[in-house]
Amino acid sequence: MKVGEAMHRGVEWCDPDTPIVEIAKLFREKDVGAIPIGENDRLVGMVTDRDIVCRGIAERRDLAALTARDVMTEGIQYCWEDDSVDDAVHLMEQHRLRRLPVINADKRMVGMLSLGDVSHAVPHELGGEFAAAVSGHH
Repeated sequence: MKVGEAMHRGVEWCDPDTPIVEIAKLFREKDVGAIPIGENDRLVGMVTDRDIVCRGIAERRDLAALTARDVMTEGIQYCWEDDSVDDAVHLMEQHRLRRLPVINADKRMVGMLSLGDVSHAVPHELGGEFAAAVSGHH
C-alpha cells in the first residue's frame, strides 16, 4: 500500500510568526495535535500540542507573545505520497514520530500520515509493533 492511500488529506500549515494561541485554536477546531510550519513555500517545522506545553507553559513563558517559531520542532522528516507505507513506518519508527508530513511529486505537502492512519492500513500485529515503537519512553 502507498502512503497516498493511507494518509489523511487537507492538512493546513501556518507561518512561523503565527501566534501559538491561533495554533491552539486550530488544534481544537480541526481536532489535531500537530500543525506543520512553512516559510517561503518550504516546510520548516512542526508545532505539536506537546511543544506548546514543554517549550511554552513549562518554561513559564508569556503565551500571548509566543509564536510558532518559538516552540516549533525543526528538522522535519517527511515522506512522499508514492512511498510504501512500510517504508514510511520504518522512518517513523527510526525517528520515533507519530505524524509524518506527506509530499507529492511537485514538492507540495498533500497530507499527513499519523499513527492512527498506519494502524488502519497495516496488519494488526505490525500496527501494534509500530505503536509500541513510536510511543515508548525516549
